[in-house]
Amino acid sequence: MVRSFVSFTDLNKEEVLNIIEYGKKLKKNKFLDQSLKGKSIGLIFMKQSTRTRLSFEVGVYQMGGQPIYISGSSTQLARGEDIKDTARVMARYLDGIVIRTFSHQEVEDLAKYSGIPVINALTDYQHPCQVLADLMTITEVFGSLEGKKVAYVGDGNNMANTLLLACAVMGMDISVATPPNYEPNAKAILEAVNIAKETGSKVELTNNPKEAVLDADVIYTDVWVSMGQEGEKEKKKAFEGFTINKDLVVLAKPNAIVMHCLPAHKGEEISEDVFEQYADVIFNQAENRLHVQKSLMSYLFKN
Repeated sequence: MVRSFVSFTDLNKEEVLNIIEYGKKLKKNKFLDQSLKGKSIGLIFMKQSTRTRLSFEVGVYQMGGQPIYISGSSTQLARGEDIKDTARVMARYLDGIVIRTFSHQEVEDLAKYSGIPVINALTDYQHPCQVLADLMTITEVFGSLEGKKVAYVGDGNNMANTLLLACAVMGMDISVATPPNYEPNAKAILEAVNIAKETGSKVELTNNPKEAVLDADVIYTDVWVSMGQEGEKEKKKAFEGFTINKDLVVLAKPNAIVMHCLPAHKGEEISEDVFEQYADVIFNQAENRLHVQKSLMSYLFKN
């Protein structure tokens, strides 16, 4: 059966843990998995990228496959070709598709009509590959995800949406602090709350960053103005008091870590001193994109 990774909820807890553990093995031996030998993987990028493009291109190469970078502006999609038609054409050339774009519906349609595995490398709604790397990083620091609390402070963007869903799936507690009117997507909140009822996860939403970080094991943040929103400069005024700084960090557990999915706007969502204090964790997150995505591709693309 063809499976895709469009939403974080496309994987269950056991699958996520298995992908993380295999990712750790691939981190120790980058050429261990050659399951993409003879396969071509299309990498569609409608948005700019550093970590996502590098990690997927290098990952496909290390697994013996052929990564084909496809700039959105260079395809017929840019001229209005139906995504259903694009999907059916690509399926006749490729063994798998990775797509980074704006519309989440576009990724769902690509998976539906292509009939080959599709990986969501980022949409305006979710960033599930990043969160897989985040969870891998947390296990490296603490040894386990069990009993851990994540506090997300900042904009209720795709990262907040995905962390809500991921923590619910994994049975972790999460508290999301955003300014009023900048809460996560209502659909993501409802889905996370429903999943949490089954897994025992505690899901909290607040407008108070200090309340969110109390007893947290992980403090997480992202830029206040996401890609494509650069014109919303007035938005930053609403985020006063939402900077991850030392005054906020001391309210979490003594051994808590600070995470950031990058790129960082130091002095806005995170102070430079806190960023540098936790730089090893943050850049390990970035590195783990490569390893956990290779594990994910092996899981989805090898058949």
